[in-house]
Amino acid sequence: MPDTDRPSGTERRGGDGRDALRADCGSCFALCCVALTLTRSADFAVNKAAGTPCRNLQEDFRCGIHSRLRTEGFPGCTVYDCFGAGQKVSVEIFGGRDWRAAPETAQRMFEVFPVVRQLHELLWYLTEAATLAPARSLRGEIRRTLEATEALTRLDAAALAELDVAAHRGEVAVLLGRVSELVRATAPGRKKRSHRGGDLMGARLGKADLRGADLRGAYLIAADLGGADLRLADLIGADFRDADLSGADLTGALFLTQAQVNAARGSGTTRLPASLGRPAHWTA
Repeated sequence: MPDTDRPSGTERRGGDGRDALRADCGSCFALCCVALTLTRSADFAVNKAAGTPCRNLQEDFRCGIHSRLRTEGFPGCTVYDCFGAGQKVSVEIFGGRDWRAAPETAQRMFEVFPVVRQLHELLWYLTEAATLAPARSLRGEIRRTLEATEALTRLDAAALAELDVAAHRGEVAVLLGRVSELVRATAPGRKKRSHRGGDLMGARLGKADLRGADLRGAYLIAADLGGADLRLADLIGADFRDADLSGADLTGALFLTQAQVNAARGSGTTRLPASLGRPAHWTA
């Protein structure tokens, strides 16, 4: 799908070294619409098995209800981000042979896509980590880990299908945790704000001072974060579905992704990192 059909509804941001980690739907064979499992829920209107094309997928690999995804019961599609894995698998690993024209590639392509997606997500975090001044003492280790992760994305399809990506994620997570500690140590009052993996669903945190907070893996579903200060907060894996970020300050927040932003609600006064775009469904 071309950029005009990108589910996120955001403008592409460049200049931060992560262009290859942004989805280019026009160079992908709609892998997210086929390879992944969908479970009927508030995010998806239907159940769909992995490897089965979504009922809304057209022959040209475009979504037939792209402009109506939210109203048709597929808001989960509007927040998904492959971190550029779609074009990596479609164009580079499989040489531009699509799974319809070359059905013998389908099963392996669908196996490889989620693996590369995880590797690309790690590259997103590591690229950011390499730019953080307080973590300069770890810069060499970050660079080596970044290069090792990039090397894994260049493996052939057979090797990628057998890769223990969970083990690699675990190793990278430890390094990112060390980076986080160094950066968050520069924020005032950090030791009072550890909510790692915490249940903050529906929490009233409007205008809260969360600078340097550890919110890694926190459940912030439908939380009120209006006007909150989230600068230097570690947000890896934080669940922002339906959270209100109106007027919140997320500039300098650590390891925030477009998918997290897309899942939340915001406004014209929400402040985002320069690497991320403002979702089209946010209020003006």
